[in-house]
Amino acid sequence: MCGIAGFFDPSRPAEALSADILGMLARIGHRGPDGSGTLVDDGFAMGTVRLAILDPAAGMQPFGDRSGRYWLSYNGEIYNYRELRATLRGLGCVFLTDCDTEVVLNAWITWGPDCLARFNGGFAFALYDSQTGDLFLARDRFGKRPLFYARRGDSFVFASEMKAFLAVPGFHFEQDPGQLSAILGQTTPLPDQSGFRGIESLPLGQWLRLRDGRMETHTYADLRFDAGPVVASEAEALALIRERVSRSVELRLRSDVEVGVYLSGGVDSAIVALLASEHSSQKLSTFSVEFDDAEFDESADQRLVSAHLGTRHHAQRIGHADIAGSLPDAVYHAEIPAFRSAFVPMFILSKRTRQEGIKVILSGEGADEAFLGYDLFKETLLRGSWRDMPEATRRERLAQLYPHLSHYGPADITAITGLYDQFSSERLPGLFSHELRFQNGLFSARLLKDAGTPFASIAALVAQCEAFPQMSPVERAQWLEYQTLLPGYLLSTQGERMSLAHGVENRCPFLDPDVFALATSINLKFDDGFREKRLLREAFRDRLPEAIIDKRKFPYRAPDGAAFAAVRPDYLDLVLSPAELGKIPFLDARFAQRLATKVLTKPAGEISTKENQTFLFLLSICLLHRAFVSREDRRDGVLPPLEKVVDLREAAHSSQGNFISVT
Repeated sequence: MCGIAGFFDPSRPAEALSADILGMLARIGHRGPDGSGTLVDDGFAMGTVRLAILDPAAGMQPFGDRSGRYWLSYNGEIYNYRELRATLRGLGCVFLTDCDTEVVLNAWITWGPDCLARFNGGFAFALYDSQTGDLFLARDRFGKRPLFYARRGDSFVFASEMKAFLAVPGFHFEQDPGQLSAILGQTTPLPDQSGFRGIESLPLGQWLRLRDGRMETHTYADLRFDAGPVVASEAEALALIRERVSRSVELRLRSDVEVGVYLSGGVDSAIVALLASEHSSQKLSTFSVEFDDAEFDESADQRLVSAHLGTRHHAQRIGHADIAGSLPDAVYHAEIPAFRSAFVPMFILSKRTRQEGIKVILSGEGADEAFLGYDLFKETLLRGSWRDMPEATRRERLAQLYPHLSHYGPADITAITGLYDQFSSERLPGLFSHELRFQNGLFSARLLKDAGTPFASIAALVAQCEAFPQMSPVERAQWLEYQTLLPGYLLSTQGERMSLAHGVENRCPFLDPDVFALATSINLKFDDGFREKRLLREAFRDRLPEAIIDKRKFPYRAPDGAAFAAVRPDYLDLVLSPAELGKIPFLDARFAQRLATKVLTKPAGEISTKENQTFLFLLSICLLHRAFVSREDRRDGVLPPLEKVVDLREAAHSSQGNFISVT
């Protein structure tokens, strides 16, 4: 796991390019504190900060082939690298290291962009062809690893995190109200959105080529729901689940450093911990967040799983002061406005994880999307058949939806029934499954003076998917989750960004192509979908405590507005002061101030979900403006030890390859 950065700028001399790339790498040095390296050519520079996981003594980057033509700056892990290396050796490739970086480079040289479909992993990389001057950027199929880029005149800049652009001379950040409207409406950015004008995210499953100033993008991996195996019986389905999930965990344990597991208290992380324990040769280390507030705490279930598996468990206690105190740092690392505070405890937990000597972690993300774990999927089924259901069945199904939400109790049935009557038919083309969720988004969009059409971008994304009309309603809901909440928040803001802020790599066994293909081929085939993840639970029933296997979905949450009302950190002036709000011209300062005042002064029970969500959006937008736009929150990065410098102008493309001008 690493961080990468680079740029084309024909107007800048080589000495300036060298200084600029070092500045960019320093801004993202937290991603790879084990070392750094740079490459400079005429008008081009790129570099890597390295988190050494595989073959720590080798694999310094940028990594070049023996001819000195191709150079790779790579962030991520390819879990099936050993199998790919064996295939490439059979084709005549020679390997000098035991790291996956060299496999990625040789795979590209051998197969070109077709190699991307062979990769099982989370990655983002830049590959420079010094002979043609072409630059290739690529990103994994699920959007595990980030990659941003921007064009400014004749220059082109890219990096794993946008904060690297703070080091680029003359680069100015500007929050984009159009993108923010979409982010507020759908709660997360779309795959190509950054929240800042002129900065794009390379979408999941795509690669980009820049040649002579011209840019082209290509998709190499689409989300397909018809590519899985044909499964004849439930018994066969359960056996395949056990086999494929176990193999996925085994692959993700490949590491030359110790691998730990995050335990949430739910069944997904418990399964990952179970399989990791079985495949590990040493006692497993597990890590969890505990909350002072009992409403959010799952520590009893976390301890139950740890005791059952005999892990070495580490619990990080979180209170209101922890969340309020760490929010500015967590938002700075997230770079995207956030609608909840749950990512902040993960920021704190990753720091504790690194302090305990662990820099690779497994977690359960992706299971809910693959195996229909969210109540959203049950809600889609219910609303889709609402008009054909008798009243008694409607009430029975409603009771199964959101048992953890107080406003879905028996006393609220009449109001909820009216709501479902209203939303039993599609209003936004293609977005039927998410229309209720988007109602909160419409409220959040009121933060903007001109919200425009918040759902125009996501509607356009749906329209571009040729397979979308043939999908079932639940498959459409899954597709939307894989395009929005999963990469836009769970894998980034709450996942990768929080872990890499402290040099911890996160790996997700449920985000495996074979697991995805299997899950999507058996969903709803052997049940009606109203018992979330039933097949996944049954596959491991005899190996985990019954209390965990049968536990209802308990969404990971953290205190939102209540934490800030209790602690009152000084940065709340950003959302309470008319002068501070006035610094952001696109905000509706009056609405924002009224909302913030209510959230911070009224009892928590009087603050609705949509108000909490909107308050967190407001606070994070203001903190991002302070850090990136006005740059009032000054942060200087630290460059990891500089281990490798490659100057292609001096090397003149000699045959020393990976060993050119190494310092």
